[in-house]
Amino acid sequence: MANERIGYRGAVARQPESLAQGLETVASALQAIDIAPFRGKSIGFAGIGASYQAAMVGAFYLRLLGVPSFPYCPTDLYQAVDSAAEAFVALSASGQSKEISDVMALRAHLPRVAICRSGGNPLAELVGAVIPSGSGADNGASSTGYTGMVLAIGLLCDAIAGKAFDGWTELPSAVRQTLQSARGAAKAAAASLQSCAEIDLVGAGAGFATAGEGAMLIREAVRIPAAGWDTLNYLHGPMESQDGRTGVIAFGNGREVRIAQDMAGFGCPSVLITNRDDVAERPGLTVMTVPGFDNPVADAIIQIVALQMIVGDMQDAAGLTDITFRYRQTDTKLKPWSPTEV
Repeated sequence: MANERIGYRGAVARQPESLAQGLETVASALQAIDIAPFRGKSIGFAGIGASYQAAMVGAFYLRLLGVPSFPYCPTDLYQAVDSAAEAFVALSASGQSKEISDVMALRAHLPRVAICRSGGNPLAELVGAVIPSGSGADNGASSTGYTGMVLAIGLLCDAIAGKAFDGWTELPSAVRQTLQSARGAAKAAAASLQSCAEIDLVGAGAGFATAGEGAMLIREAVRIPAAGWDTLNYLHGPMESQDGRTGVIAFGNGREVRIAQDMAGFGCPSVLITNRDDVAERPGLTVMTVPGFDNPVADAIIQIVALQMIVGDMQDAAGLTDITFRYRQTDTKLKPWSPTEV
């Protein structure tokens, strides 16, 4: 089964292969799709749940490439039909998210393309054009589904902007390297955060999206309250609640470094996920150094994989290995939940 539901660690571990497959699948799909209607227009990325965090990555990257772009949660799109954006990228790994289908149905007069795990789903049929990520088997707390979608977004953004990043083919091997080299740091980070009552995650730009996805993953897989924050916004009050009972995970190479160092100094268990190799660990601070690409999309993929590794160790230590959602809602998908398919 192409979209088989598998265990958490199995899904995290297969990402080098799923990303390599995704590069081929997305490249083929882009050759078959007419991108011209998206050029010269403002682009909206619409997503919900993990896909909203992916939308933030896409909008940030496309703006860097010189194209006006914005991320949207469906709540913002039930109204403002003609004033949100001039073309849309609809994001749903399953293609079954009811809210995304709702707001895309309101915009049949605009250029639309869906990014999903595969084709042949209601969202793909609704918008008439789909880019399958080819991510395949996954767990319920999205691993391959998220990284595969973010990769597809990056390749689509390059196509819309008429530019090309030449490091995409190196990404699968960099993820494999991270899965091997960061094991010790992931275990240490998980141990430091295991007893926290709450965890804040902090990042800027695409790292803000990674912080949000990481918070969602911790909530889903470890059942610890967590929140994602923009780096500079975090300095203006949100950090005030932190103490020895709460944790911080910072993603980045700039002000995030000092945040992690400061919070460790205040007695708060802290983790820094960074490309820098010149940041020393200290009491209360675990540093995970991961490969960097100087590309926000590729860096977001590497950094969320590092966070996925931490969450896997936390999940196992908490006796929650491969759990499924406790509070599943019946009105968020267009088909019933499946115990065997994602």
